[in-house]
Amino acid sequence: MEIMIWGGAAVSLVGLAMLVWSIVKVARARAAGLEDEALRQAISRAMPLNLGGLLLSVFGLMLVIFGIWLG
Repeated sequence: MEIMIWGGAAVSLVGLAMLVWSIVKVARARAAGLEDEALRQAISRAMPLNLGGLLLSVFGLMLVIFGIWLG
């Protein structure tokens, strides 16, 4: 079960990195002073990365909790 716990922690960290990267992408777009439509496009391009990171983080935390529960 220890492998499941550490694997889940690694998956959660990858998801967290994806979330941070999407935040950085949107912050850079906002700082660039883009027009409204260009800013909307930048945000819509970062949205799948954000949702994927959230999904990986949740899945990783579920693996950690499940590994602790089984161990």
